[in-house]
Amino acid sequence: MNNEELQRKIIELAALAEETGINISGEIDLLKNKLKEAAQTESAWKRVELARHPGRPYSMDYINRIFDDFTELHGDRVFGDDPAIIGGLAFLNGYPVTIIASQKGRSLPEKVTRNGGMANPEGYRKALRLAKQAEKFRRPVITFVDTPGAYPGLGAEERGIGESIARNLRDFSQLKTPIVCIIIGEGGSGGALGICIGDKVYMLENAVYSVISPEGCASILLRDVSRVQDAAAMLRITSTDLMAFNVIDGIIEEPSGGAHMDPGACAETIKETLIKDITELQRHNIETLIKYRNQKIRSIGHWHES
Repeated sequence: MNNEELQRKIIELAALAEETGINISGEIDLLKNKLKEAAQTESAWKRVELARHPGRPYSMDYINRIFDDFTELHGDRVFGDDPAIIGGLAFLNGYPVTIIASQKGRSLPEKVTRNGGMANPEGYRKALRLAKQAEKFRRPVITFVDTPGAYPGLGAEERGIGESIARNLRDFSQLKTPIVCIIIGEGGSGGALGICIGDKVYMLENAVYSVISPEGCASILLRDVSRVQDAAAMLRITSTDLMAFNVIDGIIEEPSGGAHMDPGACAETIKETLIKDITELQRHNIETLIKYRNQKIRSIGHWHES
């Protein structure tokens, strides 16, 4: 049954119960639960579609609107430069910051150049190099995350993609400067985590964050690629889900219909959040920040059985 049929059936059963006096509350509750599950499935998949919307602003769209005098830096000083991750220096409301961001391509040639936002090891090593530079000069680090995941190609494996992400997880957790991370679209597994360890982690309202894509989950775990929408709901990948699990620190609201409807307004909301948090984090002792950052990381996934 679809949602409309479920709602109609609930109304019919409620009317029948009132008319006959028969207790069918169990059947009604069962249908209400099915309706709730269907609504959650529909909502989760809608968020996935909005996170992947072709008109959705990418990292550079926000960088150009939020920061002044952005200067991009290139290369990991080991292998080469990875266009899937961009980074550099800029000013936020007059204050110097370091920006690290995953970047998808909009046109076909740019998508090929950016590898669809899927970074190779040199991308994560470039990110870490810039983070260490920021630490040296006491600049806050701001990251924008929008990637389906790290690139799983043979070359990436040969050059140590797993090691480069693991090193980032370790070193970002100990970085002696404030870090604010914002998931603006897709937060795909380790590919996202490689630049998403921070004192504050936010998600845009319609962003998603998950250990695996809905398509991968449906194929591998459900053994049915047609159940991709069910997989999206089961994975609990929406901003409201991640907020409830204390994986993120807050949700940044988007304009009605999604960030692509008014990128300028969405950028302004992000800017206000960044200014507030960077100002607050700068007041704290760096050792206190690192201690809190690690406590927060280690608490993710804890649960209590009732």
